[in-house]
Amino acid sequence: MADPTQATPPKLLDVARQAARTRHLSRRTEASYVSWIRRYIFFHGKRHPSTMGAPDVAKFLSWLATERHVSASTQNQALSALLFLYKDVLHIEIGPVERVIRALVPKRLPIVLSRHEVQALLGCLDGVIWIISTLLYGGGLRLQECLELRVKDLDFDRSQIVIRRGKGQKDRVTILPSVVRQKLVAHLDWVRAQHAKDLESGLGRAVLPEALDRKYPGAATEWSWQFVFPAGRICRDPRWGPPSRYHLHESVVQRAIARAATAAGLTKRPVGPHTLRSVSA
Repeated sequence: MADPTQATPPKLLDVARQAARTRHLSRRTEASYVSWIRRYIFFHGKRHPSTMGAPDVAKFLSWLATERHVSASTQNQALSALLFLYKDVLHIEIGPVERVIRALVPKRLPIVLSRHEVQALLGCLDGVIWIISTLLYGGGLRLQECLELRVKDLDFDRSQIVIRRGKGQKDRVTILPSVVRQKLVAHLDWVRAQHAKDLESGLGRAVLPEALDRKYPGAATEWSWQFVFPAGRICRDPRWGPPSRYHLHESVVQRAIARAATAAGLTKRPVGPHTLRSVSA
């Protein structure tokens, strides 16, 4: 009979999640890595990864290219997840992964909208999505950078936006478009009122990056640390700590822009948030 006092060892995927958070990987990266690790295990008949090595990784990656026809970027993402598994979770050195059939890198031209087309697209948007889209277009922000903006990152006096931990984990400064200023101020007034109601309900907490919640225990409820574009619901997933209000999900913006492109009669496809950063003169 098993000893009831003996602690049950954590599951591999839970260990992987903890390792990802210890290394301050983003929520999206964590979810992606865990998904690839799970697929890798099922591909090999639920064998434990510790009993496998570089040849098994190569076989899985080649299968993705030849049978699943994934893109080169997707295959590279799977490789990164498995290298993370062996190096940072299992602490096993598997050596170089060789003889992988590489997915083809497609040669595609970016979708570039004219200024007239952008105006037509923005004309079919309103509210928060219009503000976000205008920031993407006028400030050159990536979607995730925009959604992760905190109140403190907006400098109305200098008409600047500070991007924290952008691509390559680098900070940068970009312009705050004047055309969005008035609506953005009104939006922040609404967000502040919502934050006040959350505080009255014993909530009002925003998810903080990395370990700042331990370094600054009270920062999570401060107005300056709140998301500029908060989600409509409180996140109560215990994996992310106490109940908190996260930022708006990127799929909300993606779907709205896709619908607006159809309504505007744009024939270029696909049109998404990233398209607004590529505009012809």
